[in-house]
Amino acid sequence: MSEPEDALVVFTPSGRRGRFPVGTPLLEAARSLGVDIDSVCGGRGLCGRCQVDLCEGSFAKHGLESAASHLSAKSDTEYAWEMRRGPLSSGRRLSCSTQLLGDAVIDVPPSSQVHRQVVRKRAEVVNIELDPIVRLYFVEVQQPDMHVPASDLRRLKDALNYQWHLPQLESDIRVVQQLQQALRQGQWQVTVAVYNDERIIAVWPGLHEKIYGMAVDVGSTTIAAHLCDLQSGEVVASAGRMNPQIRFGEDLMSRVSYIMMNPGGEVDMTLAVREALNQVTEELAKEAGIGLNAIIEATFVGNPIMHSLVFGINPVELGGAPFALATDEAVDGLWATEIDLRIHPNARVYGLPCIAGHVGADTAAVILSETPYLSEELMLLVDVGTNAEIVLGNRERLLAASSPTGPAFEGAQISCGQRAAPGAIERVRIDPQTLEPRFKVIGCDLWSNQAGFAEAIAGHGVTGVCGSGIIEVIAELFLAGIINHEGVVNGALAERCPRVVADGRTFAYVLHQDASRTLRITQNDVRAIQLAKAALYAGIKLLMEQFGTDRVERIRLAGAFGTHIDVKYAMILGLIPDCDLEHVTSAGNAAGTGARIALLSRKSRQEIEEVVRRVEKVETATEPRFQEHFIAAMAIPHKTDAFSRLRASVTLPAPSPSQNTLNRAAGRRQRPPRQPS
Repeated sequence: MSEPEDALVVFTPSGRRGRFPVGTPLLEAARSLGVDIDSVCGGRGLCGRCQVDLCEGSFAKHGLESAASHLSAKSDTEYAWEMRRGPLSSGRRLSCSTQLLGDAVIDVPPSSQVHRQVVRKRAEVVNIELDPIVRLYFVEVQQPDMHVPASDLRRLKDALNYQWHLPQLESDIRVVQQLQQALRQGQWQVTVAVYNDERIIAVWPGLHEKIYGMAVDVGSTTIAAHLCDLQSGEVVASAGRMNPQIRFGEDLMSRVSYIMMNPGGEVDMTLAVREALNQVTEELAKEAGIGLNAIIEATFVGNPIMHSLVFGINPVELGGAPFALATDEAVDGLWATEIDLRIHPNARVYGLPCIAGHVGADTAAVILSETPYLSEELMLLVDVGTNAEIVLGNRERLLAASSPTGPAFEGAQISCGQRAAPGAIERVRIDPQTLEPRFKVIGCDLWSNQAGFAEAIAGHGVTGVCGSGIIEVIAELFLAGIINHEGVVNGALAERCPRVVADGRTFAYVLHQDASRTLRITQNDVRAIQLAKAALYAGIKLLMEQFGTDRVERIRLAGAFGTHIDVKYAMILGLIPDCDLEHVTSAGNAAGTGARIALLSRKSRQEIEEVVRRVEKVETATEPRFQEHFIAAMAIPHKTDAFSRLRASVTLPAPSPSQNTLNRAAGRRQRPPRQPS
C-alpha cells in the first residue's frame, strides 16, 4: 500500500507555502514555514490565539483546490474551547487542533498574527508593528523526582527550552520567590512572562492570557497615560491629571531654581510626581477593570527635567550652561519598584533617551511617532508647551532645539488667561467693520452671537481665555486693524469703538463683559504672546539656517496646544514659518503616541535609540544669531519674512508706521471710556 502524498498548504497574507505529510497540524506547518501565528498555550487548544480561516475554492494562482474536507473534522479540543469561550466564527479553526488532510489555502487573520499591525488613528502615520518586549508562554513542567535532582527553576527553564525554544533564560529572585507556589497551585502548568526573550520576570499558575503595559507622557503641566493590552496592542484605558510639581514652580526653570534654593527639593518633587503616577495608574486599572498586578511594563517620556525627577536624578545641572544631562541613553530594564510604581512587583520600566540639555525623551518620542527620518520632504515638528521643542529634518539630516516660550500659550502671564476648561474662550472672530467679537467657549458648540448661547453656558459662564483662544484673538485683532504689525493697540479706535479702552498709558480691547467679570486683552497680554512666539520662531529660523533652507514642506504641531490651535491663526501670528496651509496639521499628543509605540514594539526602541544619536542639537541660548531672529520675529507675522504662501489665502494688513505717537495723542484727548453694549 503506497504512502499518501504530501499536501500543499498556502498561508495568506504572507504567501508562504510548503508540502507536509497528511495529518500535520496547521500550527506546526505554519511554524516550520515561519508564518506569523500567535499562541500562548503552545498548541494545547487553551488560549485560542492561533485561529485561522479556510479559504475554499479553486486557486489557479496556487494550482490547487481548497475544500473543507481537506482539513480534519472539528476536534474535541475545539469543542471544549467553544464551550468555554463561545462558538468559533464560520469557517474558523484552531490551527493547533486542525490537521492538514489535503491541499488548502489558509488565511491568518490580523488578530492571530504575533507581529500584527496596530492601526493608528491618523492614516498618514505608519502603523505600529506589534512586538512587545514582554511575552507570555504557557508550559507544562515535569514534577520533582527523587531520582532526578533538579530544582523547580531548572525544570521550568528546561520546559521553556523544550516547548518554546527559549534557551539560557535568566531569572530574578522575585520569580524564584513565587515559583514553587505557582507550580503547585497550577498542578505543574504555569504561564511565564519573558522579557526580551532573555529573562523570566513573572509566573502565574495555569493559563494566564492577559498582560498590560502603560505608556506615560510626564509633562511639566500634565501627566497623560494610556493602558495597552500587550497581546493585542489595544488601548483599554486612558487617564491624566495635573502634574503636582506645579506648586514648586509654573515652568521648568523655576522648579530647578526651587531645588537650588531648597536643598533636598528634588526629593520632594520626585515623591510628588511618583505619587501622581500611582494615582494615574490606579485610574487606568479601575477603568479597565483589572488588578495593578496585571500591569507588567511601563514606558516613560518627558522633557529632561521631568525625566530626571521621575527617575530620581537631580536636574540641577540643567539649570545653567552647559546644560549637561546625567545620561542621554535609554533607561532600560528598571524594576518598577525602583521608582515606587505600584504595579506588578517585578514589572519593568523603559524610559526613552533624552537628546540634549533641554531636548528630552518627549522629543525623541515625537520623532518616533512622526518618523521624519524616513521622509524625503523637509518636515518641521513643533511641540509647544512651557518650553517648545523643535525638530527639523528628513531622512538625510535631523536638527533639534528648544526655545523658551514660557507659559503664555497655556494662559499664564495673560491677564484673562486660563487653562483649557469649561467656560474658557477657545475660538474668536472679530468683525473688521464693527470691531465686534463673537466667540466660542469650551463646553458649548454655539457662538456667542447665536440664540441660546447664554442659556447653554449658564452652568459655567465665560471664565477666561485659553491658549487657542489667545492665539485667535490676537491674530483677529491684527486682521481687524486693532493692533498693528508691531503689536501696538491702536488707541485712536477708541473714538469709534467702545471696546477699545484706555488702560493706564496704553490701550486694551474688551473681549467680553458681564455682571461677574470683564475679559480684556491688554497691551501687556499682546507683548507676552509676541515674546513667546518670537522665541519659538527664532529657534525655528536657527534650525532652518543650520539646515541651509528658507522654507519647509510640512509642519506638524504636537501636544495638547497643537491639537486645538487653528493652524491658520498660528501662521498669521507668526508662530510658525510660511508653508502651504494644507501641509500644516496637528500631530495630537505625539509624545504619548511615541511612548505607546515604544511600549508595543521592541524594534522601535532600537530604532529611536539609533536615530537620536544622529540628531544635531542647536543650543539657542548660545547662538549669536538668536537675538537677531528674535527681534525680527516680534513683528506680526514677521518683520522681514514675506509669508507669500499665507498671503495667497489670507489678506494681511499692510505694515503701518509706529502708533506710539498716535496713542500718546489719543491718550491726551481720550474721553471717559464707554462700556461695550
